Parts: sequence; C-alpha cells; structure tokens
Amino acid sequence: MTAEPAPDVRALLDAIKAHFPDLGGAVTDAAQARRLLAQAPAWPFEPPAVGSVESRAVPGPAGAPDIPVRVYRPDPERSPGPRPTVVFFHGGGWVIGSLDTHDPIARALCRDAGAAVVSVDYRLAPEARFPAAVDDAYAALCWVAAHLGELGGDPGALVVAGDSAGGNLAAVAALIARDRGGPPLALQVLVYPATDARVRLAPPAEDAAGDFLTADHGHWFAEQYFGPDGDRAHPHASPLVAELHRLPPAHVVTAGFDRLCAEGRAYAAKLRAAGVPVTESHYPGMFHGFFGFPELLADARAAQQSVAEVIAATVSGRKKSGEDGGSAG
Repeated sequence: MTAEPAPDVRALLDAIKAHFPDLGGAVTDAAQARRLLAQAPAWPFEPPAVGSVESRAVPGPAGAPDIPVRVYRPDPERSPGPRPTVVFFHGGGWVIGSLDTHDPIARALCRDAGAAVVSVDYRLAPEARFPAAVDDAYAALCWVAAHLGELGGDPGALVVAGDSAGGNLAAVAALIARDRGGPPLALQVLVYPATDARVRLAPPAEDAAGDFLTADHGHWFAEQYFGPDGDRAHPHASPLVAELHRLPPAHVVTAGFDRLCAEGRAYAAKLRAAGVPVTESHYPGMFHGFFGFPELLADARAAQQSVAEVIAATVSGRKKSGEDGGSAG
C-alpha cells in the first residue's frame, strides 16, 4: 500500500492546506470560513463547456424557502436526448461549499455523461441544522423528477450524486425516495461519501498526514450540522446504519488517503450485501477532494470518467451491475 502520496499529489495537498481555513482551531465561525475560502486564488483553468447554464429557484420543503439550483444542459447536437438527469449535491461538510465551488464538477458531468445536471444549493449549517439539508435534497429531487420532460430527461435515468457531505445527501435522498415511494432512481453516485456521523473521523488507512481533512475538521463540521441535540445515529444522518435493501444501483468512489475512505467502502460493502448492484472506483494514492482536480491529477480524470460512464449507461442500458468496478490509481 502507498506509504506517502506521490510528489505531485503532495505538492497539491500542501497548496490546498495553505488556503483551507483552520476549522475548529483559529476559525470557529462558519461565515468566516466561507469568507476565507472565497479569498482563495481563482482556479486558473477554463471550466468545461456545456450547452447552457441556467439559475433557477425551486420549491423548498413545506414552510421553508425556495431552493436555488443551477441547471446545466449538454450541447443538444452532441446529446439530443433523451438523456440522464443528475441531481447533484456539493460537498463542504454541510457548512461550506456552494454552486460556485462545484461548478466545474457539475459542468464536467454534464459534458462527459451527456446529462442534464441540476446542482442544488441546499441550506447550510449552522444557520439551518440537520435535517434541513436533507429536506432540501429530497424536495429538489422531487422537483427534478416532476420536470424531466422540460429537462430532456429519460424518465428511467434519474440519478442522485454528490461528493463528501453531498455524497451523504445523495445516499439519504435515495433512502427517502425508496421509503416514500419515489421518485424512482436509476443510480446513486457517491464520491467519498460521509456515511457514519456517530464517531470522530479516524486516520486514513495509509497515512494520517496524507489528507488535508483532519479529525478536527470533521468534528467541527459535525458540531455545526447537528448542534448539541441532533441525532447523529439517525439513518438520514448516518446512512451506514440504515436498512439498505431495494435501493438503486450505486457507484462509489473512494480515496486511500481520506479519513472517509473506510466508511465509504463499508457503505459499498453493506449495499452489496443487501443485494444492491455496486461498482467501486478506489484510488489508493488519492486524498479527500481529489475528484475536483482533473486538470492536475490523472486519477481525478479517471474518476470523473468512471462516473460519467455509469451515468451515461443509465440511458444506454449498458450499466454494470453486481460487480466491483475495480481499483485504480
């Protein structure tokens, strides 16, 4: 197993750490953390080109405000439809992150999978604690399902996807859709998902120094999201404790130098044990957040391509089922 990240990965990690707020240390206020992240250097690469991008607001859960979303449609000449439709939830510990931080990922999924992507700006903690983000995630999913025709979507190719905390929300949205009788999902894409909020984050298997996400970060995120009274053992907080039968197929991406690696792989194993078709892409030398750096990391390009392929296959019918997608990296 890899004992140290490759030199190019180490340099990128050092650059990330230089601009990432000291959450739970010098930085304790969520608004301050968001301001500091907004001051990070601009991404120097051109974002992936798509057919169109539209900002909208969709109805929130009962008594809650409307939910801002960003709708990405592929080039109609390359992807005339019917196409997959992806409801995407950004990462950021349920506290930081936004439509803007994950715009390149949403664009890449739209372009490479030929999918309509609806990126969801769910309410953040601590201003709106658990289960507000969950409620927004499911409300957005229901809106998208009701507007598939407008989006050019195939009714049998509705997908939920997300990274980190967004992976948690995607997994939970799939649980709720099953338990409430819909909408029917073709796939859940979980990129280094948070699946167990009951315990503090453990060091990654390979090397605790190989990830910028620290145990203190994880503890701080959880404190903001759950507050003093939130039920961290609820299945909508920790989907790893849920009953997982009758869920849609899953594609799970994990990274070896990631404190969420073990719980992501455990969730994939429990899904498989429950009879859910699962494919996995595991990258032993990668870190939490690597998925967003395809311009710099070959493994990130491979991971994004693996996700695009399984999403595209929800329409083509070529989706793999019941098999491990293998390891990469």
